Amino acid sequence: MQSPQLIQAMQILQLPLLDLQGRIEQELLENPFLEVSEPSSGEEANGAPHTPERTRGSESETPSSGDWEPQAIRTLEAFERLAGERAPRKPRSSSEADDQRLEALANAPQQARSLGEVLEPQLGLLDFNEQELKVAQYLVACVDPRGYLRIPPEEIALDPELQTTPEQVASIIEKLRTLGPPGIFARDLRECLLLQLRASFGESASETLEFKLVDRFLEDVAMNRLPKIVRELGVEMDELKEAIEALRHLNPNPGGGEGFEMNARVVPDIVIHEVDGDYEIRLERGSIPELRVSGDIAKLLEQAKQDPKVHEFLERKYQSARWFKEAIERRRLTLDKICRAVFRRQRDFLEKGAEGLKPLRMQEVADEVGVHISTVSRAISGKYADTPRGVFPLKYFFVGGTVTEDGEFESQTAIKELVRKIIANEDPHAPLSDEEIGKLLAQKEGVPIARRTVTKYRKALKIPSSGQRRIY
Repeated sequence: MQSPQLIQAMQILQLPLLDLQGRIEQELLENPFLEVSEPSSGEEANGAPHTPERTRGSESETPSSGDWEPQAIRTLEAFERLAGERAPRKPRSSSEADDQRLEALANAPQQARSLGEVLEPQLGLLDFNEQELKVAQYLVACVDPRGYLRIPPEEIALDPELQTTPEQVASIIEKLRTLGPPGIFARDLRECLLLQLRASFGESASETLEFKLVDRFLEDVAMNRLPKIVRELGVEMDELKEAIEALRHLNPNPGGGEGFEMNARVVPDIVIHEVDGDYEIRLERGSIPELRVSGDIAKLLEQAKQDPKVHEFLERKYQSARWFKEAIERRRLTLDKICRAVFRRQRDFLEKGAEGLKPLRMQEVADEVGVHISTVSRAISGKYADTPRGVFPLKYFFVGGTVTEDGEFESQTAIKELVRKIIANEDPHAPLSDEEIGKLLAQKEGVPIARRTVTKYRKALKIPSSGQRRIY
């Protein structure tokens, strides 16, 4: 059975930087023996990180708990009585640190409105009676995150609480489609694009080439069968391509195109800088403070001898503060060792980009650092590295590989990058097939790769097939 200390250490290790900041704030609020260690004025002036001194004297006066496990119920009233007898506790942080936290909160992304919150206020613009408004509100709740209404009117009308008919539901849907953003409440992609074209061109929309392409040739457009469309519609190729370019400006995802969902905020845990031809790796502290355990514990424990419950509560809080501080330090050391091991192997990535990535397994890093593979997995989970090549999740640097003709290993990511470059340099009027790309990889790069593997990598890169890439 794992000890509470080990469980806490694993939880702390897994936290990304922003979550760790929140966890520390919570612990500082709940544990009176955990404090922020203020840097001296000289250290603040020099910008040097402060390493708090351990208060050995205070700790040595504290009775050792051995394998003691906290069991008592917290007695807040008794603790508050004792806490009131001691000197005021030192503030957790300086006003400057408080200002930094307020600034971070101000700069954090705000919770974006849901699609329902965008649509609900617009219902008042439509002429609905009380019963129709009830149906309209129900329909708003049925819209999926992309803005589509997939449930047919017949199924909606079966709800006895609505007291409506399929015809009435269909009529209300037509009215709802006049709301913004255009394309909302469509059943499928075709209907979504047609609604947007009607919003742009009005009553004459059906006469436009764009409308005809969506209405009759949407699949052919998607598969790049332009010669077929030219023959059937009797239009010029340039005219067709101009209309298709206009279609590219329509939004196939009207429910997700206006920032209705919160954007994830990525704060790198690792920062890598190039310094004089070498690379410096450091952990990003953000607003993570240096922590220390309060030196008041000995005095408080002495005062609490007459009340076993209070004494037990204080000792439990003291142990918790020590464990938490140690868990934070263990996270820092473990993450630092793992990242240094990773980028020793992936130095070519820092110099060349994705094509320089080497095959790397978590077990290799675990063996070098001297930890279990699960520790490596927890340490890199949800964390990012800010490198000279951009910001990447740490998991990005663990990749499988293929043996080249020279007996070297080439990572899957590097091979994908080669596929991307080959396609980027191909003749767009005569694009390469996956089989031809495979032959080029073998001839020029010495990477033997099957056609089906090229296809898998191309699809992973979201690159269309050769037929769809052809420019007429």
